[in-house]
Amino acid sequence: MKNARLHIDIKKFLPHREPMLMVNTMPYLDVDSVVTEFHISEDCIFVSNGRLSETGLIENAAQACSAIVGQSYFETDDLEGKGNKVIGYISAIKKVEIFQLPKVNETLVTKAKLVSRYDTEELSICTITGSIFRKDDLIVDCTLNFLIHEVQ
Repeated sequence: MKNARLHIDIKKFLPHREPMLMVNTMPYLDVDSVVTEFHISEDCIFVSNGRLSETGLIENAAQACSAIVGQSYFETDDLEGKGNKVIGYISAIKKVEIFQLPKVNETLVTKAKLVSRYDTEELSICTITGSIFRKDDLIVDCTLNFLIHEVQ
């Protein structure tokens, strides 16, 4: 294991809040990968006609992916997310393949892996691949670029 963090409360590390929070739990996080879960509720802002929209799927992937690099802005023993305020931006959507739109009351599992990273004193630029699953079915495959930095 690569210094994994288990069962982290992602709400303490992402700037997103309801109704934009698209990750419920983060059962696994290490230096270059993450696994998150999201239960699609009826009142989700990205639900239309009983299904999670393409925009909602991309936002779910982005929030999961950003946790990989975002964690480096926190001290290892900071399990409350009090040390820093981090913000991230999707700088490019390099690839998105959406195979199915999931329904309300389904749970998504998003797995992401760091492909590349470049750090300056002010920010991190990274490329991350993400895959979203409904049960064992791959429903989204994507590659996203991010800019991540600490807010003063």
